[in-house]
Amino acid sequence: MEKQQDFNKVLSRLDVLVLAFGAMIGWGWVVLSGDWILKAGSIGSIIAFLLGGVLVICVGLTYAEMTTVFPKTGGAYHFLKETIGVKAAFIVAWALLLGYISVVAFEAVALPTVVEYIFPNYQKGYLWTLAGWDVYFSWAAIGMAGSIIVTIINWIGVKQAAFLQIVLTLLLTAIGLMLVFGATFGGGEIQNMDPLFVGGAAGVMGVMIMTPFLFVGFDVIPQVAEEMNIPMKAIGRIIILSVSFAVLWYVLIIYGVSLSLGPDELTNSSLATADAMGAAFGSPLFAKILILGGIAGILTSWNAFIIGGSRIMYAMAQDGALPAWFGKIHPKYKTPANAILVIGLLSTLSPLLGRPALVWFVDAGGLAIVLAYFMVSIAFLWLRKNKPELARPFKAGKSSFIGWASLILTVGFIILYMPGMPSALIWPYEWIITLAWWAVGFYFLFKKSSPATPELSNDEVTKNDSTRNIN
Repeated sequence: MEKQQDFNKVLSRLDVLVLAFGAMIGWGWVVLSGDWILKAGSIGSIIAFLLGGVLVICVGLTYAEMTTVFPKTGGAYHFLKETIGVKAAFIVAWALLLGYISVVAFEAVALPTVVEYIFPNYQKGYLWTLAGWDVYFSWAAIGMAGSIIVTIINWIGVKQAAFLQIVLTLLLTAIGLMLVFGATFGGGEIQNMDPLFVGGAAGVMGVMIMTPFLFVGFDVIPQVAEEMNIPMKAIGRIIILSVSFAVLWYVLIIYGVSLSLGPDELTNSSLATADAMGAAFGSPLFAKILILGGIAGILTSWNAFIIGGSRIMYAMAQDGALPAWFGKIHPKYKTPANAILVIGLLSTLSPLLGRPALVWFVDAGGLAIVLAYFMVSIAFLWLRKNKPELARPFKAGKSSFIGWASLILTVGFIILYMPGMPSALIWPYEWIITLAWWAVGFYFLFKKSSPATPELSNDEVTKNDSTRNIN
């Protein structure tokens, strides 16, 4: 299939930074902060996020270098295609798709969960019960309506989606910082942070295993490489900056919540971060203000992963790895419209699974994301060994240390998801999501022969350096 060069180069440095940062901070900090602190303690959960941040920074550095070598829509798909081969490229792209769509589905379930905090009695129209939770039509309809709106925004153009991302991320950041300020100088008490540690190493690991899902988002940047109007050298810096901001964000939120609420209050709270905001300022009004930040976080993450997921599907379709229908660019809006529609449809259906699906999507998506990071680490090491002469506008160190660190850390995380480990995927729901997704993926992979891998040469990669504005 002939590649279409139809994307608009409209994304600025700020657009790209906010796209990634907004994707990473999302909604999990509102709904899950109490669980983190109860599971690992206040300091234990902070350590878990710092350790998870080390993994993501190492992986982010490999992405940063690879993106400047292969600045193509599809990101990791092209990293693997140009190094290990097309089958490996399909696997990494399919893993990322599961991760991205899991986040999109998570946000569609999270939205009615937020509304339920503000309007606790709005559930009408019983549908069914899943995993002990009753699904109501009015509850699901909130998430479905939000999904349709976000899908439409992405349909009409990436610049519009990026503008929405900036506005919502600014709102989200301001409200989150209010919590930290209020906890430090208002109603927070240092004794609330006890116990500092819960469950020892197992508690820390139980929180740490969630971090790949929560930090996913910086890897959206390579997916829009052909829509960025910035120097290639800047991409690497933006990726690392966005990850560093996200690590700091989660640490500050844990600090603010643990300072504002004691263990008993955390145990009885449905949305600990909102209740912490109310306690910090001594008014339930501020809890509702934080919910506005939560809604902004839902939309920033939702928005970013529709962008990222649709671009992966586009890249795969352009190479024949998926049906050509997924690679169609809208003639007016210059977006991969069909891919956006498919992701939007899956997002729209996900609220019908009810609130328990939040955990299912976190775990199933987290494993897929770590698998993709593992494969990108291999591609990074392959490229360093076999093509050291390639031009790299951004280089992640002189040696291959970062690649090896990323590889070892991702292997460790993958093991934590396996049966017998404290953080193993839950049967049947999380394994059903995982196995069903890969069954569909292997159908596409082996349905027909894959296109040949093009020979990689230094000339091919560097011949357009002038048009890529490396300086």
